[in-house]
Amino acid sequence: MMVKPAVTELLKIVNNRYELVIATAKRARQIAAGSEPLTDVQEKSPVTLAVNEIAEGKVKILC
Repeated sequence: MMVKPAVTELLKIVNNRYELVIATAKRARQIAAGSEPLTDVQEKSPVTLAVNEIAEGKVKILC
């Protein structure tokens, strides 16, 4: 199974895997609580939406 976007691509945006996990979890919680997704990706999973937002540079990471 291929995950899109790939973790290696996401690690070019953030400093390390831990920051990536924390940022993804925070944004996924916001989406699950009702925040409007910032990406055009049609997906039900808040985690997938959050990862795509990070990959597209639409979320600022402040970890």
